[in-house]
Amino acid sequence: VQLQASGGGLVEAGGSLRLSCVVSGLRFIAYGMGWIRQVPGKEREFVAAISRGGNNSIVKDSVKGRFTISRDNAKNTVYLEILNLKPEDTATYYCAASPAYSPRIRDYKYWGQGTQVTVSS
Repeated sequence: VQLQASGGGLVEAGGSLRLSCVVSGLRFIAYGMGWIRQVPGKEREFVAAISRGGNNSIVKDSVKGRFTISRDNAKNTVYLEILNLKPEDTATYYCAASPAYSPRIRDYKYWGQGTQVTVSS
């Protein structure tokens, strides 16, 4: 199983990014997908999740309106669009797959390697 995240980078505050995560080695449509972020020295933080069919999503309250999760089941890809980036969004962003559609980090079984997002003020 491989989850390959990409799309991170160094951006100025107020900018936007779209993170992508291509999944292989599992039946993509059978898994809920999520994005989780982590800052060194801090706990991992749930950001967003999307259901298997893509009809339902959960976004962390503090980033609602700026973060949007979506998926393309034909491409085995999940996306995270981030608008109006803020310095506090700086983190490594991980995509992950769960047999359940869940905001609980412990429910995620497969993880990607992460993509770094750095927001300058």
